[in-house]
Amino acid sequence: MALDRPHRRRNLLTGDWVLVSPQRMGRPWQGEATPPVADTAPSYDPTCYLCPGNKRVGEAVNPAYRGPWVFDNDFPALLAQARSSDGPPTDTLLVEEPQSGVCRVIVYSDDHSRTMARMGQSDLEAVVEVWRQQWAELSARPDIAAVTIFENRGAMMGASNPHPHGQIWATSSIPPILEAEVREQAAFHARTGEPLLQAVLTEELRLGERIVCRNAHFVVLVPHWAAWPFETLVVPVRPVSALDELTADELAGLADIMGEIARRYDRVFDCAFPCSMGLHQRPCHAPAPGFTFHIHHFPPLLRSASVRKHMVGFEMLAMPQRDITPEAAAQRLRELG
Repeated sequence: MALDRPHRRRNLLTGDWVLVSPQRMGRPWQGEATPPVADTAPSYDPTCYLCPGNKRVGEAVNPAYRGPWVFDNDFPALLAQARSSDGPPTDTLLVEEPQSGVCRVIVYSDDHSRTMARMGQSDLEAVVEVWRQQWAELSARPDIAAVTIFENRGAMMGASNPHPHGQIWATSSIPPILEAEVREQAAFHARTGEPLLQAVLTEELRLGERIVCRNAHFVVLVPHWAAWPFETLVVPVRPVSALDELTADELAGLADIMGEIARRYDRVFDCAFPCSMGLHQRPCHAPAPGFTFHIHHFPPLLRSASVRKHMVGFEMLAMPQRDITPEAAAQRLRELG
């Protein structure tokens, strides 16, 4: 297939499609272009409600923590006790059901300026260890069906505070996107006896054109079906379904690769690269044959530090669309090593 012509690609993890239109990269741009936010954060900000010793909303005061720190979100999207059902539904058209869960904040470091791109190996390993501990604790709870660990980096992605941090939303049901990934991977495993992402990884390593970087335990690649301009997928070399199955060396490898891709992102347009990042792990108590742990990066920047991709119009009404090809994006990221 000619990669300079419009075509669509199937997302193997969800079954959805994405339209690729590489011929549009030469079009003139008169859309939104705001100046990038200067990356000059201090090590400590007395006005930051995530820095050590500072006061949060209400009466809570942060401890004088060092390294990563986890606390329950002061403004959670989920509550431990959902509204109880009023009995069997009387309306079969407009459906709703209670949803409970836990929302937590993971502050990566006591240093206000230390993003993953600026962390050393030991600091990154400390964050990964917190991920593992939180997954182990929350996934064991009978009232939790799925644990989503994620980060929104940058004001462009809706981050409410520049202090580097992530979040955990542990839900009483399996979210639809994870549910789709479980379904597609289970179907592939039933057909072939092989984990889907391991088959994808084998093929991508053979082709090489969408590989960004790798170490002994993890590979970063731009998925063939990527919808966002510089989207990447972090895939383990050894198929595991969640953090609790990783060895100490693999956890260290995960820390190393997360720092590596973060630094490459910051070099694309020489800015603190905005991004939504998230871990997908197996559901807590439901079967998930062939499911492989992986990490998504969804950065919106397209042409410069101030020009972002918006999912609007056709994307909201039909299917995602991208201009720069995944192969070109991978090459750009690969060259920045």
